[in-house]
Amino acid sequence: MSDDFTQLLHDWRGGDNASRDRLLEQVYDTLRGMASARMRRGRAGETLQPTAVVHEAMLRLFGNEIDWQDRAHFFALASMKMRAVLVDHARARASAKRGSDAVVLTLSHADRVGADSSEVEVLALHQALERLAERDERAARGLEMAYFGGMEHAEIACALGISIPTVERDLRFARAWLSQQLA
Repeated sequence: MSDDFTQLLHDWRGGDNASRDRLLEQVYDTLRGMASARMRRGRAGETLQPTAVVHEAMLRLFGNEIDWQDRAHFFALASMKMRAVLVDHARARASAKRGSDAVVLTLSHADRVGADSSEVEVLALHQALERLAERDERAARGLEMAYFGGMEHAEIACALGISIPTVERDLRFARAWLSQQLA
């Protein structure tokens, strides 16, 4: 499946729109599921829906000339774009409402094993991730890929060029550091 995915990326990059369409069919449900799992449901007045997050992230992602490498690279970039969409939306709402009705996310998918199920505001998470990146950029990128991109440890390892045990250590450190910062 990963080889087929990579081939679709390369074919699309070469101008084959049918490959782009097949690729979107393969990833759309996955990306929507990731966005849905991370967004708190049922908030009064919440205008941002998982479908809108995915659509905006894909517009941002596909609007750029990117030399796709493989599935891991695609999902790493998708995770960055989904984060950007959520942060931009949260900033707009905070400025329009002076901080009320902030977008709330759940951290339960940051790591599937031993994950914290607490909820945090997206701007607080964004700011904490920026501070973490100053301290340990690789751990921050790994957490972003796991959380916003829903990537498996092996995919993160591939995207970052490190071993799976290193990814696991980085994610444990990042979760602990974020828990302390967001408490």
